[in-house]
Amino acid sequence: MAPGHGHESGHGHGHGKLELPDYRQWKIEGTPLENIQERLAARGLRDPWARNEAWRYMGGFAHNVSFVGAILKGFKWGFAAFVVAVGAEYMWESQNKDKTHH
Repeated sequence: MAPGHGHESGHGHGHGKLELPDYRQWKIEGTPLENIQERLAARGLRDPWARNEAWRYMGGFAHNVSFVGAILKGFKWGFAAFVVAVGAEYMWESQNKDKTHH
Protein backbone atom coordinates (compact mmCIF):
# COMPACT_ATOMS: atom_id res chain seq x y z
CA MET A 1 0.00 0.00 0.00
CA ALA A 2 1.14 3.50 -0.70
CA PRO A 3 2.08 5.60 2.31
CA GLY A 4 -0.29 8.37 3.33
CA HIS A 5 -3.54 6.46 3.01
CA GLY A 6 -4.22 5.96 6.72
CA HIS A 7 -3.24 2.28 6.79
CA GLU A 8 0.12 2.74 8.49
CA SER A 9 0.54 1.79 12.12
CA GLY A 10 0.42 4.71 14.51
CA HIS A 11 -2.00 6.77 12.45
CA GLY A 12 -5.45 6.72 14.04
CA HIS A 13 -7.37 9.11 11.81
CA GLY A 14 -10.56 8.12 13.63
CA HIS A 15 -10.74 4.66 12.06
CA GLY A 16 -10.43 2.76 15.35
CA LYS A 17 -12.90 0.28 16.77
CA LEU A 18 -16.30 1.81 17.50
CA GLU A 19 -17.36 1.48 21.12
CA LEU A 20 -21.03 0.53 21.27
CA PRO A 21 -23.07 0.96 24.46
CA ASP A 22 -24.13 -2.18 26.29
CA TYR A 23 -27.60 -3.18 25.10
CA ARG A 24 -28.60 -4.24 28.63
CA GLN A 25 -28.66 -0.63 29.84
CA TRP A 26 -31.87 0.05 27.92
CA LYS A 27 -35.01 -1.11 29.71
CA ILE A 28 -38.59 -0.94 28.46
CA GLU A 29 -39.97 -0.74 32.01
CA GLY A 30 -41.49 2.69 32.61
CA THR A 31 -41.71 3.58 28.91
CA PRO A 32 -44.62 3.48 26.46
CA LEU A 33 -42.98 0.33 25.08
CA GLU A 34 -43.94 -1.51 28.25
CA ASN A 35 -47.62 -0.91 27.51
CA ILE A 36 -47.16 -2.15 23.95
CA GLN A 37 -45.34 -5.26 25.16
CA GLU A 38 -48.18 -6.01 27.61
CA ARG A 39 -50.79 -5.64 24.85
CA LEU A 40 -48.79 -7.98 22.62
CA ALA A 41 -48.42 -10.49 25.46
CA ALA A 42 -52.21 -10.55 25.87
CA ARG A 43 -52.31 -11.88 22.29
CA GLY A 44 -49.48 -14.33 22.86
CA LEU A 45 -46.95 -12.18 21.02
CA ARG A 46 -43.71 -10.48 22.00
CA ASP A 47 -41.59 -7.77 20.41
CA PRO A 48 -37.97 -8.92 20.72
CA TRP A 49 -36.68 -5.61 19.35
CA ALA A 50 -38.45 -3.32 21.85
CA ARG A 51 -35.26 -2.81 23.81
CA ASN A 52 -33.63 -1.37 20.70
CA GLU A 53 -36.18 1.46 20.79
CA ALA A 54 -36.01 2.05 24.56
CA TRP A 55 -33.13 4.54 24.24
CA ARG A 56 -35.61 7.04 22.79
CA TYR A 57 -37.37 7.21 26.16
CA MET A 58 -34.33 7.29 28.46
CA GLY A 59 -31.54 9.70 29.34
CA GLY A 60 -31.21 12.95 27.43
CA PHE A 61 -33.68 11.79 24.80
CA ALA A 62 -36.53 11.43 27.30
CA HIS A 63 -37.42 15.12 27.53
CA ASN A 64 -40.92 15.93 26.39
CA VAL A 65 -40.85 18.81 23.96
CA SER A 66 -43.75 21.21 23.99
CA PHE A 67 -44.82 23.28 21.02
CA VAL A 68 -43.57 26.47 22.69
CA GLY A 69 -40.30 24.74 23.58
CA ALA A 70 -39.80 23.71 19.97
CA ILE A 71 -40.52 27.24 18.72
CA LEU A 72 -38.23 28.91 21.28
CA LYS A 73 -35.42 26.33 21.09
CA GLY A 74 -32.93 28.53 19.28
CA PHE A 75 -34.40 31.88 20.24
CA LYS A 76 -31.59 32.90 22.60
CA TRP A 77 -28.81 32.37 20.04
CA GLY A 78 -30.95 33.67 17.19
CA PHE A 79 -31.71 36.87 19.08
CA ALA A 80 -28.03 37.32 19.93
CA ALA A 81 -27.13 36.91 16.23
CA PHE A 82 -29.84 39.43 15.33
CA VAL A 83 -28.45 42.00 17.79
CA VAL A 84 -24.92 41.52 16.43
CA ALA A 85 -26.16 41.86 12.82
CA VAL A 86 -28.14 45.02 13.60
CA GLY A 87 -25.16 46.50 15.46
CA ALA A 88 -22.81 45.70 12.57
CA GLU A 89 -25.22 47.22 10.05
CA TYR A 90 -25.61 50.33 12.21
CA MET A 91 -21.81 50.74 12.42
CA TRP A 92 -21.40 50.18 8.67
CA GLU A 93 -24.16 52.68 7.81
CA SER A 94 -22.73 55.30 10.17
CA GLN A 95 -19.30 54.93 8.54
CA ASN A 96 -20.84 55.30 5.06
CA LYS A 97 -22.75 58.43 6.11
CA ASP A 98 -19.54 59.96 7.45
CA LYS A 99 -17.80 59.33 4.10
CA THR A 100 -20.63 60.80 2.02
CA HIS A 101 -20.95 63.98 4.11
CA HIS A 102 -17.30 64.98 3.71
